[in-house]
Amino acid sequence: MAIHNLKPMSEVMDDLKNQGYSTDFNFRKNELHNDDNGTVYKPTEVTVKEEYRFEGDTNPGDANILYVIETTSGDKGTLINAYGADANVEMEEFLNEAHHEDHEYNKS
Repeated sequence: MAIHNLKPMSEVMDDLKNQGYSTDFNFRKNELHNDDNGTVYKPTEVTVKEEYRFEGDTNPGDANILYVIETTSGDKGTLINAYGADANVEMEEFLNEAHHEDHEYNKS
């Protein structure tokens, strides 16, 4: 997992959208949802391409992990979870079962 201290999460998300990661995935009922097209994914249909941790400057409760995701059907986007005491444990378990790739974020 990378800690991205150079840009705020909103700017990193904009960069990722420019790279084609435009879907805002949602996690409900132990499934990953693309609400734009109604597709629902199981962990075996998901690859976590990258993960970034963002720590809140003034409030530790603002700490988040940004997951960069690609699905077997070609949907590409992001998913956000808090970390620490506020983390969604079911989401973490789902993502732990998914495929993972480690790439460094393209900072240019």
